[in-house]
Amino acid sequence: MDKITVFWFRRDLRLEDNMGLYYAYSQEKNVLPLFIFDREILDKLDDKEDARVAFIHTQIGRLHEELRDYGSTIIVKYGTPLEIFGQLLVSYTIEAVYTNRDYEPYAKERDKAVGQLLKSNGIELYDFKDQVIFEKDEITTESGHFYKVFTPYSKQWRSKFAGISYAEVTLDKRKNTFFQTSPLPLPSLADLGFKVSDVPIPPLQVDRPLIESYDKTRNYPALEGTSRLGIHLRFGTISIRKLVHEAAALNETYLTELIWREFYMTILYHKPEVVNNAFKPAYDRIPWRNSPEDFEKWCTGTTGYPLVDAGMRQLNATGYMHNRIRMVTASFLTKHLLLDWRWGEAYFAKKLLDYELASNNGGWQWAAGTGTDAQPYFRIFNPTSQLEKFDREKKYVKKWVPEYGTASYPEPMVDHAFARKRALDTYKEALDQ
Repeated sequence: MDKITVFWFRRDLRLEDNMGLYYAYSQEKNVLPLFIFDREILDKLDDKEDARVAFIHTQIGRLHEELRDYGSTIIVKYGTPLEIFGQLLVSYTIEAVYTNRDYEPYAKERDKAVGQLLKSNGIELYDFKDQVIFEKDEITTESGHFYKVFTPYSKQWRSKFAGISYAEVTLDKRKNTFFQTSPLPLPSLADLGFKVSDVPIPPLQVDRPLIESYDKTRNYPALEGTSRLGIHLRFGTISIRKLVHEAAALNETYLTELIWREFYMTILYHKPEVVNNAFKPAYDRIPWRNSPEDFEKWCTGTTGYPLVDAGMRQLNATGYMHNRIRMVTASFLTKHLLLDWRWGEAYFAKKLLDYELASNNGGWQWAAGTGTDAQPYFRIFNPTSQLEKFDREKKYVKKWVPEYGTASYPEPMVDHAFARKRALDTYKEALDQ
């Protein structure tokens, strides 16, 4: 049997500036790239036209073509990781497996199980930091604990980052250590049980002028004022190291957003229970309303609040929602409607192209007041004043809610003053117990 080293692609779908791939390529021989379409994940997706699966499939095809230049290919499998590695152990003599770390609860359990399987066969699983600048316990308080509030975390992050220089790691084609094999046909989307999606994917393009003006344009949903790189960060088609160093030179506000991403990853790593529970345990006492009818109006963008409705319709049609509007819609669901933040989080998880568990969970808990934010629970966005402030000319609203201003547009489903008081009273009563 052929002796190989496996590099296992996951959230790092690129050859350039890929830490785990670089170390495998530099230190080992016969490196065979592998990608697994994980049934543990795909089988839970109800939408068989999920644009994220189609995006991954396209990126795997791109890697397939890029590896032709090295006389190699990417082996693509469909199944559970334990099943696939069991098959590979029969087909090859595996000397080592390299990969990049993932911090989500399922990923940690998956990697532990695969590592145990490999170790029982005398094989080491080597993992590397690739999707963040700082991980785990690299940013801590003086007492060695992880930060639970963003501002001091951000200060420490920036201080430590100031001492880091950036040099892209590259694969030297003169030292080709990929496993030399004939390219194999890739499985089609149909083979995986999915269909081609018509949802457009934002191109991988670092728009430097846009990032330079990000602090001035980011809050206005009618403008093209955000980078739309979320899906590329999620699946690693762009290097976070490269983007962060560019952001540091271009715009501090944009850099702050990238620091938020790492902060929430740190929270999820240290407190995986936040997936199902409030970061602040006392907030699990809030008696959320159980109203599927109200939730349906929120999901379909028929609440009678134009900024909320525009955001939900943009999400449903494109898999994207402007960052400012994400806060407004999340606040509306949890405060105006008093519906469980987990309902909204799950809906975003199903729809967002750039869905990332840590950021989605952190953002929803921030909006609900249950999370890490130091602000008290009585911050409640007024969707009408938000509209006047950030979409005064109604360009965004009119694009996504064409019936706005006509008799066919519904009246607000709940009065703002009533909803605000109800939320404040409900939260106060629950927290005073």
